[in-house]
Amino acid sequence: MDTEKLVDLLKEVIVDHECILTDNADLHSYSYDASFGVHVPDVVIMAKSTIEVSNIIKLANEHEIPVYPRGQGTSLSGGPLPVKGGIVLDLSKWKDKLVIDPGDMVAVVSPGVLTAQINNAALEHGLIYPPDPSSSHVSTIGGNLAENSGGPRGLKYGVTKDYVIGLEVVTPEGEIIRTGGRTVKNVTGYDLTKLIVGSEGTLGVITEATLRLFPKPQATQTLMVLFEDVVVAGKAITNILSSGILPSKMEIMDQASIIAVEDYQPMGLPTDVDALVLIELDGHLAAIKDELKQVIEVCKSVGSREINVAQTKQEEAELWKARKLVSPAIVRVKPTKISEDATVPRSQIPEMFKRLQQIKAKYQVDLVVFGHVGDGNLHPNIIADKRDHEEMRSVEKAVEEIFRAAIELGGTLSGEHGIGTLKAPFMEMELGEVGLEMMKRIKRSWDPNNILNPGKIFPEPGQRLVLTDD
Repeated sequence: MDTEKLVDLLKEVIVDHECILTDNADLHSYSYDASFGVHVPDVVIMAKSTIEVSNIIKLANEHEIPVYPRGQGTSLSGGPLPVKGGIVLDLSKWKDKLVIDPGDMVAVVSPGVLTAQINNAALEHGLIYPPDPSSSHVSTIGGNLAENSGGPRGLKYGVTKDYVIGLEVVTPEGEIIRTGGRTVKNVTGYDLTKLIVGSEGTLGVITEATLRLFPKPQATQTLMVLFEDVVVAGKAITNILSSGILPSKMEIMDQASIIAVEDYQPMGLPTDVDALVLIELDGHLAAIKDELKQVIEVCKSVGSREINVAQTKQEEAELWKARKLVSPAIVRVKPTKISEDATVPRSQIPEMFKRLQQIKAKYQVDLVVFGHVGDGNLHPNIIADKRDHEEMRSVEKAVEEIFRAAIELGGTLSGEHGIGTLKAPFMEMELGEVGLEMMKRIKRSWDPNNILNPGKIFPEPGQRLVLTDD
């Protein structure tokens, strides 16, 4: 169908025609995300109601037009890219509902609400929304639901799917359904809520979510532990967790990360160590004091070089600021950042560090390691220049080997970024042929015309990881 005819049909089901974008500049604004690749849609629609989304999907399904749900475009895996043209459904402007119910300890939200806004609203009632992806100040809850996003607090509190108890969803055929509800317990039939969360927009368009909230912890305590060897840091982490202590956060920065941050914004971090680990304990103040002593003892027993405990909230904030500065700091070295999130079992963290060091040396790439090390969710980032095609080909090989290392160690391709387009070629590596086929059957059952976010998760024949334009 040509674009002009498509727009005419859309105008019949959309009240505000200004929400339909067809100008070339607008279309190109929706052609990319925070990953790789540029794919221009035929039309963009800024949706703001469930009925409107339902009508759009019914029209698209009837004419077999691809539809790509999109939030703020912060995806690192190509999640919202319109790889087959069609319609981009922009849900980022749909933010009219953010209701906190302190009695039921839930939040009811529209898909365009920023994730950090939910936590801020909950704090006014002495509650928190625990999932805290690093992009929470700019990413929408709809996008976080689609990708099942995590974050530093995932170690203790879990990821997005652990807090979703109810959804309103428009199916690929345009029907409106509700899954789950407002109760913490619900075992009525199949758990469609958990199926939708993390399906990356391939099974339905989320138009409303009901989220669990938690009581705000009474106190927190942060410490920074320095190590001469990143592998020893990995051993310290596994020993802390096996000792019965569950910190709310455990984040690691390798030497390259530390140096990049110090060059970007000097904070007095030691650049002569191989790694530093930031640990946050939360809960009752008396319990934190006891856990702090145990953590210090464990770290000393494995050979940490130095341990610094934040004495004030300002010092605590400064330590976490250093961790948040890693991403903007490393791209000053080279302009292209390949951010991966291969995740391994906690017991394999030291071995994964060894593998990453070997991969860095083998392919001579600028590999920086940081991330949510407490749950094995590492972020091996490679910084490069995408204009240098020879370098990027080495990067492609290194990334593939990172995935293989994670899977060989009993891990997974993605802990929080999702599969999208970038990791699709490696799905069979983890799931096997039959496992992948079972997922494809679910997709075909829900979306027989394959209109919702086609080209994602499942590999196309002969598809491989490509980070260059040649």
